[in-house]
Amino acid sequence: MKLFLPQAALEEWMMSEKADLQDGKLVVKEGGSSTHPAASAVHFVKVVSGEDTNNLVGRVKTTEQILALGGEHMADSVIMGDSAYEVAEGYVTEVVAPAPAKADPKKKVANPEADLLAAFILDKL
Repeated sequence: MKLFLPQAALEEWMMSEKADLQDGKLVVKEGGSSTHPAASAVHFVKVVSGEDTNNLVGRVKTTEQILALGGEHMADSVIMGDSAYEVAEGYVTEVVAPAPAKADPKKKVANPEADLLAAFILDKL
């Protein structure tokens, strides 16, 4: 499961020592310590000028993906071709969810680490 963490929320968590970003990893200290890979990313909020020909509004892209698409990211904006976007900076992190059990595909398989991270993020946003 991929999650986008806005920079402002992450800074708040770091100030309260609930989470930290170390060597490209999100370290969640609350509810037991867990570590998740994190990559710099932006959430495309709205089109400032031009048209959303790439259908990016509402989506999250990593810095590498923006460069691969020919875009330029600076502060809270991204220029992609003839379009300019307002973006929210942050990080994408991924929690690996286990494959569903084959015996009963309707039954949810518990993943305490994913549940703790999701609960932490939802509680703090």
